Amino acid sequence: MTLHDDAVLVLKGYAPGDEHGDQAELRQAYLDHLAQHDDGMWKACGAGHLTASALVIDPERGKVLLTLHRKLRMWLQMGGHCEPQDVGLEAAALREATEESGITGLTLLPGGPVRLDRHPIPAPCNWHLDVQYAALAPAGAAERISEESLELRWFDYEDVPGVADASVERLLKAARSRL
Repeated sequence: MTLHDDAVLVLKGYAPGDEHGDQAELRQAYLDHLAQHDDGMWKACGAGHLTASALVIDPERGKVLLTLHRKLRMWLQMGGHCEPQDVGLEAAALREATEESGITGLTLLPGGPVRLDRHPIPAPCNWHLDVQYAALAPAGAAERISEESLELRWFDYEDVPGVADASVERLLKAARSRL
C-alpha cells in the first residue's frame, strides 16, 4: 500500500465529532485533494500537500510539549512533511514527533487522527493539509532539542492559549476529549 492509499483510508475512517462541522468539510477537502493529485502527499505538489503532526502530551502531569519552530518562530506541535520511507500517516506523525522532541517511546493516542487543520504556506506549495495526532509521552520522558527548533518547553494545559496559536489550542482540546 502506498502512503497516498494509506492517507485515503485514514481519512475515510476519520469520524469528526466537532459541533461546527469544519472537520467534516476538511475531511472531504483532503479526500478531494488526494483524488485530484497523485502527488498530493509530497512537498512538490504545488496545490498543497498533506503533512502529519502530533501533539506530545504528558497526561499524568497535565502538560504538553511544544516546539518554538525555527522558521515560523511560533510555539507549535511537532510535525512536518511525509517522507518516502513512511508507511502511513501514523508512522509519519510518530517519526516527526520523535525526531523533533527527542523523546523515545512515544505512543499515539488510539483511534487515529485527532483533528485536521489546513493552513496557508508560502508559494510554491500554497497549503499544508495537516493530519493531527496526539502522542503520549512515557513516564520520565526527557526531551532533546532538534535543529528544527529554537526551543522545546512543557506547558500546562491552561497555559497553551497564551503562548500558542488557536489551532494548537483546538488540537489540545480535541486530544484531551479522548484521554
